[in-house]
Amino acid sequence: MKANSVLGIIYSNAYDTALPELTGLRTMGSVPFAGRYRLIDFPLSNMVNSGISKVGVITKSNYRSLMDHLGAGKPWDLSRKLDGMFILPPFSGAGASGVYQCRIEALYGSLGFIKRCTDEYVVMCDCNVVCNMDLGRLFDAHRASGADITIAYQHGTAPALDDIMTFSFDDGGRINGASVFNGGTEDTDFSLNIFLMRKSLLERLVTEAAGLKMLDFETDVIIRNLGALKIHGFKADGYTRVIDSLQSYYSFSMELLDSGVRAGLFRPEGPVYTKPRDSMPAFYAWGSDAKNCLVASGCVIEGEVENSILFRGAHVSAGASVKNSILLQDTFIGANAKVSCVITDKRAVIRPGRNLSGAENYPFFVGKEIVI
Repeated sequence: MKANSVLGIIYSNAYDTALPELTGLRTMGSVPFAGRYRLIDFPLSNMVNSGISKVGVITKSNYRSLMDHLGAGKPWDLSRKLDGMFILPPFSGAGASGVYQCRIEALYGSLGFIKRCTDEYVVMCDCNVVCNMDLGRLFDAHRASGADITIAYQHGTAPALDDIMTFSFDDGGRINGASVFNGGTEDTDFSLNIFLMRKSLLERLVTEAAGLKMLDFETDVIIRNLGALKIHGFKADGYTRVIDSLQSYYSFSMELLDSGVRAGLFRPEGPVYTKPRDSMPAFYAWGSDAKNCLVASGCVIEGEVENSILFRGAHVSAGASVKNSILLQDTFIGANAKVSCVITDKRAVIRPGRNLSGAENYPFFVGKEIVI
């Protein structure tokens, strides 16, 4: 991918309603994942690793933790005099309605920023897609096909989300049919909501759609223009997961306990960057037991931990048992407590002797700073 030719746009609030337990006080982009990361780290790292040096992050609400995580963009080498990272909060102006309700309104509210950018192309991503994708290959496929728009897709069961597009293709890879479902469709080619097109085309499409009071990007921009524009698909390979619920968040997280799966997501040629937190290495007390776990720095393990993911600063007291669970940052598990198939949000406290149990297909959730 030619350096400085592509602008990156990330929707930090896309599909917040699919994960209300974890997005009630944060954006989808700042949802913790894999022990030390946030979901936005994955699309942001994909862009940076592909040579993109200017990224706009569209926000809607509850973005304080997102701004704290991103800062000036230094961990992604985006804290720079030219280009860099730009936070794009809701904008109320001529034709813009402030807090947006759809993708078209979000883009229209950010159109001033987009027009000021001198990049030739734009790539847009959501934060609920966890993958390690070489966007340079997407760009090369786009140029080689002569497409007006290229959309990354995956084959399998479509996630249970609103407005998910499914595709059919001609022999040349052009999309000749598309439908919008609420997910759950099996054995199909479905959109990952990763779009690449010329910036000038995006500006025109968004301006026209906003002028006609159109609300649905998938239906009113993509499907409506299948005949008028050459729209191609790009099949994503490697580890790619779309989070559509708390259960999928749990199951995709637990997949990472498999070293082979981790190797597919965290590849040496495509490092995933995140905000550093300086803390001591995890401490394992005498008599503690940890099996098949991801344990971040700053954790204290005094009890038993098995098949679990512990984020930075989690504390498991003596005599406590944690199995098949996800403990977010600074969670405290009291002495002799039993926890199984549980997700705890930041700074949750499970008092001594408590017994919490969920199921693999229905994990028990403990909210942020809740004491049980």
